[in-house]
Amino acid sequence: MTRQEALQLLAKHVKNQNLRKHCLAVEAVMRALARHFGEDEEKWSLAGLLHDIDYESTKDAPHRHSLVGAEMLAREGLPEEVVYAVKAHNGHHGLARTDLMSKALYATDPLTGLIVAAALIRPEKKLAIIDVPFLMNRYHEKSFARGASRETIAACSELGLSLEDFMHIGLEAMQAIAGELGL
Repeated sequence: MTRQEALQLLAKHVKNQNLRKHCLAVEAVMRALARHFGEDEEKWSLAGLLHDIDYESTKDAPHRHSLVGAEMLAREGLPEEVVYAVKAHNGHHGLARTDLMSKALYATDPLTGLIVAAALIRPEKKLAIIDVPFLMNRYHEKSFARGASRETIAACSELGLSLEDFMHIGLEAMQAIAGELGL
């Protein structure tokens, strides 16, 4: 599946613009992580872009989220490792993260939310002014961006990355597409 085809599939199933932007952010970070690890950037970015393809239809049934999406992606013929990473990114299922892609997607999903929230609390509301020390401070504030699970973000250690290095890769990737994110 090409990126253009994936964007069309996303547009068909995800109407909320903020959710689409979230998917673009996860795509960008996954691409950067693939590059960092010498992995297939196209597969990793597809996993990021399409990871929440079913969110709008399963938001009231979190135990179904990512299972429905994985089924959709399998029917579309996406590679098994992409389908599995999408399925395993939802911690409700307790699926083992058995490869780098699934480990990366799991930790990246909430990281993007933390980064967006950090940008939005600044008067400028721009990613360009955010840096890793600022993110680390927000990360340690338990009341800040509560939906961004610190435990899940910290799973970046499964990738052999420190929290600071993970945040650095994620922030740079999102800053590169700040225009698309409106930040």
